Amino acid sequence: MRTAVRRRTALALALASALALTGTACGSTAGDGTDSTRARSDAKGTEIDLSPDQKRVTAQKVDAIAALVPRNIRERGTLEVANAANTAPPLAFYATDDKTVIGVEPDIAALVADVLGLKVRSHTVDWANIFVGLDSGKYDAGFSNITVTEERKEKYDFATYRLDNIAFEAKKDRDWKVKGPADVAGRTIGVSSGTNQEKLLVDWSAQNVREGRKATDIKYFQNTSDYYLALGSGRIDAYLGPNPVAAYHAVTTGETEIIGAFSGAGDKIQGKIAATTKKDNGLVQALHQAIQHLIKDGSYARVLKRWGLPDEAVTSSELNPVGLPRTS
Repeated sequence: MRTAVRRRTALALALASALALTGTACGSTAGDGTDSTRARSDAKGTEIDLSPDQKRVTAQKVDAIAALVPRNIRERGTLEVANAANTAPPLAFYATDDKTVIGVEPDIAALVADVLGLKVRSHTVDWANIFVGLDSGKYDAGFSNITVTEERKEKYDFATYRLDNIAFEAKKDRDWKVKGPADVAGRTIGVSSGTNQEKLLVDWSAQNVREGRKATDIKYFQNTSDYYLALGSGRIDAYLGPNPVAAYHAVTTGETEIIGAFSGAGDKIQGKIAATTKKDNGLVQALHQAIQHLIKDGSYARVLKRWGLPDEAVTSSELNPVGLPRTS
């Protein structure tokens, strides 16, 4: 069973890489860090390296920034990073050895560690245990598609590195786009509970009812396989989830498409994804400066390009920006 899943993942990655890089690779890409995800395409298909040795984009240590790292972490020599378990491509997922985590999130964490002169050590845990580990000091930072929120800012510091967008994914060629609440009135939409996208969908449905339109029939899913089966069979009209995962799935299968994308923080704020540390533990400034350096030297852009996410790039890293509003 595991071998079959791995083969499906390999095929998906190969197709995604081929399409994501179409029209962008002009001339040699040697030395730019994209070799491990560059698909070789011909009439018979594509090939891709899913081995633990990802030939990641790398960066040089910057002494002035490394000096900002708290002494205990510098002396240890490692950056202990938490990743959420069971996340999906291209965020974080397992290589062919079924234990090495690869994807855009671990790539960015490794880049930051390079600048800080540290070796990154990834810990794959349940979502809630990321924060438990940060609270206890077991982990130095979380790089796991973590959205900045006003509530989280009470306990954690943030250094942003990617836009937080969510997207509606539907079967192709349905002549339906989602531009606002009215477009989901009376529709059956899938979502995962306890997420920012659930809040948006619930709020939109309530707004539709207030304005005399039909409520949205919200269906809850926790596993990607379940909601994609529902989408394929027509039991739901669309699924609302993280933009990277939805865009990746649409490209790899060719059966679905993005019909609307929005900020994960709501209509008034552009959501931001950030490196997350325990508040006032002294590390966030070093992470912030490292990300700023990586943006300027171009290696950050190469990582996003590698995973087909250039549209989620930030032009600069922010420290503790305005986040997702508190829920009532």
